[in-house]
Amino acid sequence: MRVRGGWMLFGGLALMLSGLPGVRAADAMALLQAHSSDRLPAMRLLQETLGPGEARQPAAPGMMLATPMRGGIDVRDYWISEKLDGVRARWDGRQLITRGGARISVPAWFVRGWPDLPLDGELWLGRGRFEATSGLVRRYREDAAAWRQMKFMVFDAPAQREVFDVRLRRLQRAVTTARVPWLQVIPQHRLADMAQLQAKLREVVGAGGEGLMLHHAQGRYVAGRSLHLLKLKPHLESDARVVGHVPGKGKYAGMLGALSVQASDGRRFRLGSGFSDAQRAQPPPLGSVVTYRYDGLTRRGLPRFARFLRVRDEEPLRPP
Repeated sequence: MRVRGGWMLFGGLALMLSGLPGVRAADAMALLQAHSSDRLPAMRLLQETLGPGEARQPAAPGMMLATPMRGGIDVRDYWISEKLDGVRARWDGRQLITRGGARISVPAWFVRGWPDLPLDGELWLGRGRFEATSGLVRRYREDAAAWRQMKFMVFDAPAQREVFDVRLRRLQRAVTTARVPWLQVIPQHRLADMAQLQAKLREVVGAGGEGLMLHHAQGRYVAGRSLHLLKLKPHLESDARVVGHVPGKGKYAGMLGALSVQASDGRRFRLGSGFSDAQRAQPPPLGSVVTYRYDGLTRRGLPRFARFLRVRDEEPLRPP
């Protein structure tokens, strides 16, 4: 059954989407209406909205997660910022913790003078430096010289119940008052229309950035995936767990040919491109989580043209 022409199906999918944390039924219906002409099977629309395997994936505790932007929005309703390629973290007023809930070991001076206000943001060394950032976050031994280059880029105040307009002003005041150079609020902009949004995306990506984040000005902070927080990138990305190594052939004989991975919904597929020779010689271990890039889904619900992007190592190697 196709999405087009089926209001009962719209309602059913809206209920499925609104069952996710932070997704209201009205927002879900608006999203589905925006794609009513896509002629996609119902479940494929749901999967492409949330990413492979994410429709039934429980949300990581405590943090609000973005939904891929697919159009049908009024850009004027959103604050726009760059999507950073750092490591997501939360300041709870006393310590930094990862998305998975592990404490991050940092030099004492790094968080000295930070506000009591809980902050949501990313530890970031700069564009194109995700692996260095991830390695530093996971390292148990404090590396003061490396941490001198690190910034905590703040984009939300999760403990505040107000809409994002108000939360943004609160965190801007708190960070400005702290006067800590490496504690910064990521710049937020308002744009007039979709043309300006696409121009901003080209500007950021052309400079080496990943994409854009869109916070709805009237959205509230909730744990889990939300339609009030959107991400816009030239390509889709998702995560999967490594379950096997496929041997290489030809010039890759004796090295990795492809990773066999499993999405959170149990679907298995292979990633055979995107690896450096060094990564093929020492591939990501079984059980590790990798991020891959893809161009939509096939009729079977598998990622199309999936290629390896990076290993998602964000947890410390051992508890500090």
